[in-house]
Amino acid sequence: MSTERCRNRREVMYSLGASLGSVAFSAMLSAEGENGRKNPVGMPHLAARARNCIFLMMEGGPSHIDTFDPKPTLGKLHLKEFQRTDKMQSAMSGGKRYYVASPFSFIKAGKCGATMARNWSHLAQVADDICFYRGCQVDSVNHPTAMYQMNTGNRFGGDPSLGSWVSYGLGTENTNLPGFVVLPEVSFPQGGAANWGNGFLSANYQGTPLRPNGAPILDLLPPTGVTRDEQRANLDLLAKLNRQHLEKAFEKDSLAARMQNYELAFRMQSEVPGLLDIKDEDRNTLKLYGVGEKETDAFGKKCLLARRLVEKGVRFVQLYAGTWDSHDYIEKAHGNLVSQVDKPIAGLIADLKRRGMLENTLVIWCGEFGRSPDNGVRMGTAFGRDHNPKAMTVWLAGGGVNAGHTIGETDELGAEAVECVHHVRDLHVTILKLLGLDDARLTYFHGGRFKQLSQFGGQVIKELLA
Repeated sequence: MSTERCRNRREVMYSLGASLGSVAFSAMLSAEGENGRKNPVGMPHLAARARNCIFLMMEGGPSHIDTFDPKPTLGKLHLKEFQRTDKMQSAMSGGKRYYVASPFSFIKAGKCGATMARNWSHLAQVADDICFYRGCQVDSVNHPTAMYQMNTGNRFGGDPSLGSWVSYGLGTENTNLPGFVVLPEVSFPQGGAANWGNGFLSANYQGTPLRPNGAPILDLLPPTGVTRDEQRANLDLLAKLNRQHLEKAFEKDSLAARMQNYELAFRMQSEVPGLLDIKDEDRNTLKLYGVGEKETDAFGKKCLLARRLVEKGVRFVQLYAGTWDSHDYIEKAHGNLVSQVDKPIAGLIADLKRRGMLENTLVIWCGEFGRSPDNGVRMGTAFGRDHNPKAMTVWLAGGGVNAGHTIGETDELGAEAVECVHHVRDLHVTILKLLGLDDARLTYFHGGRFKQLSQFGGQVIKELLA
């Protein structure tokens, strides 16, 4: 009997995967009930509370103690010597250390009485739409690995990002735009583009970054003199040749994804230019986001663009605001950063709400970790804080969250979460649930097993849900 005839059903399906692409192949395997799991790609598993997500990533680790989690005890201990006893220390945590009080005063905002630093004056106006969570923890004390874990669930990179998983699970609402768009700084965050990478998923699920300066996407438009009809004919010929090659290849999912991306880029040529042009926005809307104002213009445009993207059907938009790594001069550093993002973020929430979009859009604000109650770099007036993976504040708005509540608590120094404590994997599982996805069923067959965002399972943080 020939080898071909001896192949079992699984081997035949693997060969089919070469022409179907690994996404379709993985779905077929899941449909078989492999390991008892299902994975209906493009369909929600649960009743979704949100259709889209806007993820505000404050890279560098904003201090919870100086933003949304005040610690009056530190005022009594200010500049008294402190010795850390935990093992999670960064390269800057050696030598004598001293307690540092926050240089910021705090207020009670909204009807809910949410506590926040006074300089969040615009965000205070939408406090009743926000759920503050003080119980999140991560594993890493260093920026790149913590960024990877917050974005992908894996400290070491290489796995699909949260936005990729969401796009994989739900597909796109607009075939002329990517399902996952990233609005980075001019300089990419620590860890680079892997923070929004597709990992082992098909390449068409990776985040598409839009550059803040110059052409938003390089080489998107065709060369001068090439008409759209000519470009269409070229793509059709290229697709025909690629399909012929794909039929003979084995596990060439990258080629299948590239073919899809060529088609998407062609469709984006007519969609993106108008989407990025904010001239049609009225003056009051631009003012709401701080567009045109020196401090807030850059991030205000990102927030406005995020609203326009989800309005057009983009599933997941991630915005980056960097340099929150305040080891010293935290009053000046955090003060400047808050003044840059406060009005745009509050404007985003208010704009989504008045358009009836907030109830269907999940907004998330976080960094990769929190900061310590002590200072270890310079004394005098240059007070700052070290990295702290055991305590951080994350907040969520819209999309079915428990708005107007503060969930969880840290100890009296802000050193460690002590109430409603959850690992970041549980936060990821909760985000997926709000979007109608079940982490246990949102799987992909890779490396001989089904993989998922949480790595090995997590639980929903029920207190964050309305």
